Amino acid sequence: MNRPLLVVLGAVTFAFMSMIFFWVFKLTMADSTKADMVSPQKVASFIHALLEANRTNYTDNVVVKLQKEGIEAHEHWKDERGVPLPAQYLMESGRLVALKDLKFSFRLASLTPIYVWNGANSDLERLGLAAVEKQPDVPYYGFLTKDGTRYFQAIYPDFASSQACVDCHNKHPNSPRRDFKLNDVMGGIVITFPVGE
Repeated sequence: MNRPLLVVLGAVTFAFMSMIFFWVFKLTMADSTKADMVSPQKVASFIHALLEANRTNYTDNVVVKLQKEGIEAHEHWKDERGVPLPAQYLMESGRLVALKDLKFSFRLASLTPIYVWNGANSDLERLGLAAVEKQPDVPYYGFLTKDGTRYFQAIYPDFASSQACVDCHNKHPNSPRRDFKLNDVMGGIVITFPVGE
């Protein structure tokens, strides 16, 4: 598969996600005084479902297929021939969404990150990451205020869903933790958006 096709595939995926995110916010956050308003927890669950589906779709229909053609997903995909790892794909999507100035963000974070910038950014995130590690079937929710805006934050567990995830984290020279096993909670997906504007 050639690079222009990957760029087109990435652009189409990004445009689709942007459109979905826009309408989810438009429909659920437009008027916070309505009695039939969707709760921030439900909005977060919608967003999380989209992120999980998109990441799984990317893994199954891009990474796996390209691997059969000799194109690997790896950490240094920007500098070498290859495509982003599924975790990097999610983080890059989050970076691109953040550029839209919607006060909406999502990212991967961990209490034991390979890179420090993927660590917890607040006490709320530290508490949430610890909570989903102990009880992964229950997302962690909280509110915070930043620059006069009130935000809702949801943290969902991020699992070691493949042996490749486990091996990468356990063998990476920067990794502070080297005992991950398949299906362990490696960190969390942090979703943050404004409420009550």
